Amino acid sequence: MKAMLFAAGLGTRLKPFTDKHPKALAEVNGKTLLELNIRYLQKHGIEDIIVNVHHFADQIEQVLKDNNGFGSWVTISDERDEVLETGGGLKKAAEYFQHEEQFVVMNVDVLTNLDLTRMIEAHKADEDAIATLAVMKRDSSRQLLFDEHLMLCGWANNNTGEQKIVREVPWMQPMAFSGIQVLSHSMLNIPFKGKFSIIDLYLHNARENIIRGYDHTGNIFIDVGKPESLEQAAYLFE
Repeated sequence: MKAMLFAAGLGTRLKPFTDKHPKALAEVNGKTLLELNIRYLQKHGIEDIIVNVHHFADQIEQVLKDNNGFGSWVTISDERDEVLETGGGLKKAAEYFQHEEQFVVMNVDVLTNLDLTRMIEAHKADEDAIATLAVMKRDSSRQLLFDEHLMLCGWANNNTGEQKIVREVPWMQPMAFSGIQVLSHSMLNIPFKGKFSIIDLYLHNARENIIRGYDHTGNIFIDVGKPESLEQAAYLFE
């Protein structure tokens, strides 16, 4: 199985570090987020990885070269000309997954002890779902909305009150997306162009297909988006 790490973002919340470095090279206990997530994927049997790059792309390439991919086979998806966001980044890298029935995609700036192997097995066992998204019951400014069977039905911005509903159901539960997903090959049929969020792709597909949530509430999880979250991560992931 192959995986993609989203590492092209500007990481503005991690300033001033990201004024001179990509967020993927922020360190937790002396190891970069890039290394930590490559080793996380290795732990679950995934050693063939594509990493998209934009912000200080040369630094990421050099670290991977100097460390021989931290023991994995790493391919670069070059977005130097324009950062494509998560959806556009996946579309650009689609050829890399052309022979894969399923594959993993995750953000480089999340750290968790989620049992990815179990999540992959759950996705494979679910004959109906074309995508399985790691979600948790936690506070977040933006949340995905699921029905009682954890089928994706919509999205909500809790700050503005905006909602996008793609399936009308009597009851929906809000869940925070963890930035980790297992996708089937059919998710590579992407109708959008240019720069767009992968959430838009999920909402588009959820109208006629099943996008399933995978509840991993209770796991250790941190979105390493701010300097203080790096300090928190150092305690959680010693």
